[in-house]
Amino acid sequence: MSQQSNFVLMAEYNATMNQSLYAACSRLTKDELLEDRKAFFGSIINTLNHILIGDTIWLQRFADHVEDDKSLGYVRSLPKPSSLDAMLYADFSILKGKRFEMDEVILLFAKQLKDSDLSRVISYVSTTGVRFNKNFGHIVQHFFNHQTHHRGQVSTLLNQQGIDLGVTDLLINIPDVVVV
Repeated sequence: MSQQSNFVLMAEYNATMNQSLYAACSRLTKDELLEDRKAFFGSIINTLNHILIGDTIWLQRFADHVEDDKSLGYVRSLPKPSSLDAMLYADFSILKGKRFEMDEVILLFAKQLKDSDLSRVISYVSTTGVRFNKNFGHIVQHFFNHQTHHRGQVSTLLNQQGIDLGVTDLLINIPDVVVV
């Protein structure tokens, strides 16, 4: 298995889980989505916004790193988020639409990755102004892990409201292999 094929699997899983997560969140009222639940980002909607902010920041960095990558044109046009806890979209239906747009970009990005790109070093500046040089493949893995981590937080917050997200394991997206 190549790194690139692994990231396509992760992008497909990401989209599947976001569909489930947003469907579950749709069962809550606006006030319930905005309620401070004492989570790291406070409310469910703040946490969902943070995931989108993280995706935007990382994909904008990736756009500067990957040569001639047309898949990231969408993120190049987005404004840079002002902070990790900014409220990009207070309206859940708008946030949901933007989430699904981003998931399409992520899948296209993963499909266009080259293993040779993933072995290179990416240089970037953090949101606090610190410069880093890291293996690009490892950073892409972090990108997907970040989403999974925060979706887990939202899953817990939903569970506390009596909403079961169902199976969230990556295993649901791993295809069966025909053995002959």
